[in-house]
Amino acid sequence: MNINCIAIDDEPLALDILRDYCSKVVFLNLVRTFDNAIESIEFIRSNKVDLIFLDIQMEELTGIQLLNALKHRPFVIFTTAYERYAIQGFELDVVDYMLKPISFERFIKGVNKVCERMQFDTTAVKTDNSKAKTPDASFFFVKTETRMERIENSEVLYVEGMGDYWRIVTKARRIMTLMNARKLEEVLREPQFCRVHKSFFIALDKIESIERNRIKIGDQYIPVSETYHKAFFDLVERKKLA
Repeated sequence: MNINCIAIDDEPLALDILRDYCSKVVFLNLVRTFDNAIESIEFIRSNKVDLIFLDIQMEELTGIQLLNALKHRPFVIFTTAYERYAIQGFELDVVDYMLKPISFERFIKGVNKVCERMQFDTTAVKTDNSKAKTPDASFFFVKTETRMERIENSEVLYVEGMGDYWRIVTKARRIMTLMNARKLEEVLREPQFCRVHKSFFIALDKIESIERNRIKIGDQYIPVSETYHKAFFDLVERKKLA
């Protein structure tokens, strides 16, 4: 495995440390460093970048603003002196959040998380020069507090949005994860799944009954919102026999 990475930080010392650490890891190829986030945007769009080591607090454009500006994102490790952005980091689906000063041991731990994601994540490394891989149709992985949880598609009953979190309800367990809706929609797709509400995805084969604009799955009644009403009932119509 060879990981093409860049480092973006407006502190020269921080970039020197990252250069040194990357040089010690045989599969890391540090292709460029930037002391200005704006200057990195075109490079990310035009080159194969698998991983960004990204500072948050920078002048002109912050690390968070940079990520929001990218249509396709590589894997990202935040390297910052501030703890307060951790929740935003998870919402942006960054792989790790490393606080300065960063030890080499902590650096390796973060890089290993990237390797795990490259092997197990159901979505492709988000670069402009690589095509998305097709996810395995039978299972997917979600990130919990300290680990990646494998979830079989066949076990999912429904997924419910709860603030910044999503609760994945299966036959045997309930799993809380920080993940944006766009990522969920990439995994929970037809013909197995359908989004029926801003806060609900359902497994179509687990529906027990439909009454007006409510779906019954187990003991849960799930609303069908106006936004998703037509798409959902079109699916139901195709399954109807009489």
